[in-house]
Amino acid sequence: MADSPWTLGAADYDDERVSRAAESRSVAVVIPARDEEATLGAVLEAVSDFGDLEEVVVVDDHSHDGTADVARRHGARVVTLEGPPGKGAALRAGARATTSELLVFLDADVVNTTREFVGRLIQPLLEEPRIHLVKGYYQRPFGDQQSGGGRVTELTARPILALLFPDLREIRQPLAGETALRRSVLDVIDLEHAYGVEIALLIDVARRFGVGSLAQVDLGIRRHRNRPLEELRPMAGEVLRAALLRFGFELPPAD
Repeated sequence: MADSPWTLGAADYDDERVSRAAESRSVAVVIPARDEEATLGAVLEAVSDFGDLEEVVVVDDHSHDGTADVARRHGARVVTLEGPPGKGAALRAGARATTSELLVFLDADVVNTTREFVGRLIQPLLEEPRIHLVKGYYQRPFGDQQSGGGRVTELTARPILALLFPDLREIRQPLAGETALRRSVLDVIDLEHAYGVEIALLIDVARRFGVGSLAQVDLGIRRHRNRPLEELRPMAGEVLRAALLRFGFELPPAD
């Protein structure tokens, strides 16, 4: 087990046990959001159902809608991202605005977030000191099909990991926004600025602490809006860039 990620299925979760263990630990939830007023409220309600968390922070990444107002109405603290937009920059700003020992990152556009997302993500951190980073995995519907929603994951992230970082090929959702980690990880690893943040963090933690420091937990079905291809192409490029740089490729500066 020390040489492979720890995988927890749905049956491995005990909500009552995890909730009790979390009472003695400080947990922060950080949610990056850009123009997500339609879905953010339900995500925050699910988070609040888990129990009293030390910190719930929404990072407003240059929204043009009422994202920040929705966050405040649901009791979250709003951090406004300064400087260029980017998911990694938003996560970094949220992490710096908190002090809790355990950090949970959630996406703002998931329409079926439940209280168990938080509990399942922190369970390995509560129960195994060797675990430093936890990724959610799930089934991703596409339209009326039961799968096919993770196009950048399946066509870019997983193939590049299998080719260049084969020890990570068992990670089912390397780009999952549903992530948990120990704050101490960020003392030695920085977060990428944009959409390369997820795969970069995965590779960096595996290199620093070993593949055995990773865990993945079953979150069931994840429903969110599926983006058009013109939005996915630059995301895929950022994912590839982060992975290739960590493998040692020399690439021209990003635009």
